[in-house]
Amino acid sequence: MVQIKACLFDLDGVIVDTAKYHYIAWKELANELGFDFTEEDNERLKGVSRMRSLDILLEIGNKTLTEEEKLQYAEKKNTNYVSYIKKMQEDEILPGVKKFLTDLRNNGIKIALGSASKNAPLILNQIGLTSYFDEIVDGNSVSNAKPDPEVFTKGASLLGVEPKDCVVFEDAVAGIEAAIAGGMYSIGVGDAETLSEANFVIKGFEEMTIDRLQF
Repeated sequence: MVQIKACLFDLDGVIVDTAKYHYIAWKELANELGFDFTEEDNERLKGVSRMRSLDILLEIGNKTLTEEEKLQYAEKKNTNYVSYIKKMQEDEILPGVKKFLTDLRNNGIKIALGSASKNAPLILNQIGLTSYFDEIVDGNSVSNAKPDPEVFTKGASLLGVEPKDCVVFEDAVAGIEAAIAGGMYSIGVGDAETLSEANFVIKGFEEMTIDRLQF
């Protein structure tokens, strides 16, 4: 049996749900370009980089832009998105998360964030959770996207914990794959069928306890 020494968390869909703000910002961009962008379309963008997301958006609208225009529109989308997350508050923390983070700290288990989002520090600050994390690894400090394990292996290294003593909480298949590639345990947050490669899956943190960190 392994006694977990560190927990690493994805941000979007695990700690908070910012997907709605991404959707609104992309939809505004699509409307400006003269076409509609649905929630169904938005599913194709989950876990995808900003520039690749823009390419998919343009495919949906059958639009062509120069590389310079693409950069301008991607920046515009991010500016709009940031304007929304700057209004986020503590009540947007997903149920059970804060209690579980508190339990981890009380039990001496180290905590790190492992998110592709370059806005992760801003979001954590807005919802009042920055102080709960011993280390924050985000899109500003890694060069490889999930399923590459860099964001998690870097987090473990900063915490001074071996990967085999870490567990990752993720809501995306690419994130679970990254945890496995990094030699860590993984707990899926969301749909058990979709996240079947995880060691086990929870629907939310209301059902997560310290005792379940035994592998």
